[in-house]
Order: sequence, then structure tokens, then C-alpha cells
Amino acid sequence: MTILRHGDRSQAVRDLQRRLNERGAQLITDGAYGDATEAAVRAFQLKQGLVSDGVAGPKTLASLAGGDTHKLLKHADLVQASQRLGVPVAAVYALNEVESKGSGFLDNGKPVILFERHIMYRQLQIARADGVDVAQLQQRAKQLAVEYPALVNPKSGGYIGGTAEHQRLAGARQIDNAAALESASWGAFQVMGYHWKRLGYASIHDFVERMGRSEAEHLEAFVRYIEGDVTLHKALKTLKWAKVAELYNGADYQRNLYDVKLERAFERHQDRALVAA
Repeated sequence: MTILRHGDRSQAVRDLQRRLNERGAQLITDGAYGDATEAAVRAFQLKQGLVSDGVAGPKTLASLAGGDTHKLLKHADLVQASQRLGVPVAAVYALNEVESKGSGFLDNGKPVILFERHIMYRQLQIARADGVDVAQLQQRAKQLAVEYPALVNPKSGGYIGGTAEHQRLAGARQIDNAAALESASWGAFQVMGYHWKRLGYASIHDFVERMGRSEAEHLEAFVRYIEGDVTLHKALKTLKWAKVAELYNGADYQRNLYDVKLERAFERHQDRALVAA
């Protein structure tokens, strides 16, 4: 995955500069990704309606090459989310940069997912109708864990990644369709399917269908997740990045420097004075 950013020096940067010049920029094609190149990338992104982060990743490069961008997250989507959450646009940009997977869709057009076998084990034990014997559900889950440990397991793991995760999901759906869909994380922000009811979706199938539409829908689910967590929403509104990272990424957030990454991303995007375009 090609990602070009400020500070890079390469032939790929030189090619980027040439493409930007073909779109009206006036850059020196020196192969150095400096302030002028970053500004040109941001300008191009804004003109195309893309997220204007100044980073030339797969989405920006695809757009420069004339690719289809209708499913991609747009600058306007982030502006709308910031207004809804009552936070600076730069804060949403920071969340998108640090907390998203970067691309919400695979090359085959399917949404990015990660199937969680330990969640499947848990979801199979949920009584979905009155009169259901929970003990029988628990016993069935244990038996399935013996028969299909890669799909049903009290322990996490078994990840393959990419399109293969959809193959794992397909196998799990043969066991229990709803439980399987609830046991995967979906889209750019990897929102777990089992949150569908709390997030206000009509059903797990409604949630999944929307995740297949666009990255804007992925952001919508993420925004609903934040809105539904009063403590997380408050931490974001007051820009308490350590608390935001702890609540969203878990107790080990410091190990991966999520709070530092969020704060630095916020400051960088704030310095660029992002506005609605």
C-alpha cells in the first residue's frame, strides 16, 4: 500500500508532483515531499471532495489516476460529523487518521471486516426468543467450539486478514447467520456488529447493508458509537486525548501511543485551519 507524506523523498513523490502539476499545481518535481507538495495535495483533495489530510494514500492516488471515489469518505462528511459531535473539524480528522483502518473497502468492493471467533462463541449463547433454554445454547456453543475452533472459540485469534476474513464469516454464517454478522467488526472504523441495536439500526442486516454502501456510512456508525457513550463524547469534546484513547482503545492504549498520536494529529490538522469546502 503506497502512502506518501511530508518528509518523504523518492521517485514516487516525483511522480506524484508531476500528476499534481497536470492538475494545475506548480511544483518543482524534485521528489521531496515538502510543505508545497503537502499544500498541493490538500488543495487537490479539497477540490475532489476527499478527506484533506495532505497525505497521498491509495485514495488520493486513485483519484489522481481518475479512479472511482464515490464510496470514499469525503471532507464534507468529516465536517458534518464535527458539527454533530460539537468538536473541531481537526478532532474528527485526528480520529479518522488514528482510529480508522485507512480504507473501508477491499479491492473486491466488500467492506473491510475482522471476524472475532470469541465473540461468535459468546453470541451463540444469547437467547433470541422467549422460552429458549440458555443451558442448551451454552452446550451447543461448547460443542461447536470443538468442531469448528477457527470459527467458534472462547479464545480470540485465528485471524487471516483481507478477503479471507469474509471466507471465515461465510463459514460462520452457515452455523448461525445473525450471530456471525454480529461477531465481525465492520468498515473503516471497525465497529462491531453486535452494537447494531445500541446504535439505532433496525437489525443486524440493516447495519451490514449500510456498511456495504460507503465509508460515509462507516463514519456514521462511528459517530453513533461516540454519541452513545456519554463519557467518551465528553472526553472528545474537551479534547482529553488520553481519556479518549483509554475509552476507545482499551487500557493498553499507552503501549501503542494512541493518545500521543491523536493529540499530534489534532494539532497538525488544526494548524492547517481546516474549514468546510
